[in-house]
Amino acid sequence: MKTGGQLVVEALEANGVDRLYCVPGESYLAVLDALHDSPIRTIVCRQEGGAAMMADCHGRLTGRPGICFVTRGPGATNAAAGVHIAAQDSNPMILFIGQVGRTARAREAFQEMDYGAFYGGLAKWVVEIDDAARIPELVTRAFAVATAGRPGPVVVSLPEDMLTGMAQAPAALPATPVETRPGEEEMERLLALLGRARHPFVILGGTQWDAAAVHAFQEAAARWALPVGCSFRRQMLFDHLHPCYAGDIGIGPNPRLAEAIRAADLVLLVGGRFGEIPSSDYTLLKSPYPAQALVHVHPDPQELGRVYRPILAINATPRAFAAAFARRAPAGTPPWAGETERLHAAYLAWSTPPDSGPGAVKMGPIMAWLDENLPEDAILTNGAGNYATWVHRFRRFRRFATQGAPTSGSMGYGVPAAVAAKDLFPERAVIAFAGDGCFLMNGQEFATAVQYGLPIIVVVVNNGTYGTIRMHQERAYPGRVSGTDLVNPDFAALARAHGGHGETVEKTEDFAGAFERARQSGRPAIIEVKLDKEAITPAKTLTEIRQGR
Repeated sequence: MKTGGQLVVEALEANGVDRLYCVPGESYLAVLDALHDSPIRTIVCRQEGGAAMMADCHGRLTGRPGICFVTRGPGATNAAAGVHIAAQDSNPMILFIGQVGRTARAREAFQEMDYGAFYGGLAKWVVEIDDAARIPELVTRAFAVATAGRPGPVVVSLPEDMLTGMAQAPAALPATPVETRPGEEEMERLLALLGRARHPFVILGGTQWDAAAVHAFQEAAARWALPVGCSFRRQMLFDHLHPCYAGDIGIGPNPRLAEAIRAADLVLLVGGRFGEIPSSDYTLLKSPYPAQALVHVHPDPQELGRVYRPILAINATPRAFAAAFARRAPAGTPPWAGETERLHAAYLAWSTPPDSGPGAVKMGPIMAWLDENLPEDAILTNGAGNYATWVHRFRRFRRFATQGAPTSGSMGYGVPAAVAAKDLFPERAVIAFAGDGCFLMNGQEFATAVQYGLPIIVVVVNNGTYGTIRMHQERAYPGRVSGTDLVNPDFAALARAHGGHGETVEKTEDFAGAFERARQSGRPAIIEVKLDKEAITPAKTLTEIRQGR
């Protein structure tokens, strides 16, 4: 006989869990007690939203479900931000939530919530475990659901008395991985379509990739001389210096790249959904009937034909498709090879940072210095805001599992994601980018980095405003500033108050030294970069936007 808490932890161990992220709560004390004797590493966080974002980043970088534990009521609602990211970004994650005792349900007991109603439209599956004897079965099923088809979040509710009660249960067995593969007929049809194409274009996105799949697709792209773009915040899926790389398809893409997609006669979309942001509000590919012939490869059959009507739908994981495609070769040099070279040259020009800009701090030279001085396997994380444009446009990603950024556009993601990334890969450099508004949403997780000795470097781009909203405000209501100005703390002093290293950069030339001191400190660090409000985008100043230029 074992407690429900012990059975939960044993089921996690059986499914290969080596770490989890949590904010402790009395509703699942029995699980915390069982973790005391478990080899599972428990990362204690400062807020449930940050813990859930760490779990999301874990799933994003490893392909294995990130595990998060929170308490009922406020803990569950705080965690919803991370669950939303995992859902929109298709990342595997399991959120365990303490629940009121079974005899108190439906009375609006202390912090009671109906998790099925709250999370039902967001998670892939929501289950409450009433019988401790079924814990091995249902926890393993949660792993299967989180990783199958289009990966995503699963929510498991754990009544407090169920966790403390004793039960006899069979030993947990791990979930069985599911890999959907393309059929020979589909691959032959794809080859026939490529044989008739004159202006093909490939878009990579989604999850269920790994380093081997990325490498295999890069080799295949070179063999076919195919121009390849990465969907919004999926840049780690292709080497940016590969001669076939044409750029990232995100907010404000390179006009040359956008035109190539519009003019394509065949688009091969692998792994992604190509939602509102990368499709430029469904104009690059029109929904539901694209102007281009579309081949859509996706691991979940429910996504094939849901937004776009493809002429060929291939139900396969990116891993399996990349392996199958890499075994094929064209009969000769494809007629589009010259255009692929021109698109890569256009990307290189587009991704070269500007030297100039308003104010004493120029982000262009800073990004150029980072690109030259960071190792290829450095992991960059960020949340949302105009500051992220500098990262997405000017960082030339070279390897898989080097990017932690929410396609859902959630603020506050960069710091908790960096904590998870550094704990997963302690030997690699991890740099979080955050705006001043973005940082203060989950910046308390910097204390988590200090607690566990995780020397992340956080670059806080401080322009004293909610920059993205201010940009749109100036476009729609020029000169009428409302609700977007911010008064901020001394971020470098904040880092030191936490026991970390702090630096302030007020001139461009000061950044390199500040970064090196932060790196050599061996402690979590914050580098506050004081950016002029006018430097709102790489292309236009705030004044130019206000004046409609």
